[in-house]
Amino acid sequence: MDTEKRVDYAQYLVVAVLAVVGAFLVWNAMTLPEGFAKVDPVGPAFFPMVIGIAALVLAVVLAIAIPRGSRGEADAGEDIDPDMPSDWKTVGLLVACFVGMILLVEPLGWVITSTLFFGGAATILGSKHYVRNVGIGLILALASFYAFYSGLGIPLPAGILDGIL
Repeated sequence: MDTEKRVDYAQYLVVAVLAVVGAFLVWNAMTLPEGFAKVDPVGPAFFPMVIGIAALVLAVVLAIAIPRGSRGEADAGEDIDPDMPSDWKTVGLLVACFVGMILLVEPLGWVITSTLFFGGAATILGSKHYVRNVGIGLILALASFYAFYSGLGIPLPAGILDGIL
């Protein structure tokens, strides 16, 4: 029997997202002001430019491969049931956490918002150890704050903790 080829529009959605993200990164990298970071031998635009160009190249490669019949392999994980519906509630809560972090990072600061984000994401994904979630979130937030500030010379917003951190 001849099976009819079905167009998988989800793959084209991935192409579109890769292209938009890649173009956004390249455009932002080209418009970054010089001297953004205190210590940066390659400049602040290098990594966003590399990642943006890679995303654009991958979008083109995928756009060429899809009509030629290239399809992703089905997930062979034994703990995954491909017949189960998507868990849109979890996805929505994670997106809400991420949007909340974007909106609150300036007024509250990186440490507070990322602590809440890390702890909240762990809780949304099923961890019932709420205090430990927030504690690990705080450790990750402080480590990333000082890694960027001391290691890379890039100040993250301190928010209401300005002068304390």
